[in-house]
Amino acid sequence: MPKMKTHKGTAKRFRVTGSGKIVRGKAFKSHIMTKKSQKRKRNFRHETTIAPADRKVIARNLGRR
Repeated sequence: MPKMKTHKGTAKRFRVTGSGKIVRGKAFKSHIMTKKSQKRKRNFRHETTIAPADRKVIARNLGRR
């Protein structure tokens, strides 16, 4: 059986932590920032873990079994 290829679009959007969790950046932070509060914009900088329902598909796309 051939090796699995990494889905490059997924690899650019997610990363795996040392403990094996998959994390992603926050959405809605690219433009129209003037109407968003300072607190909200500051919170966009942090990464967050993905939903459990998405874990299996994203892990497979990242080349994990």
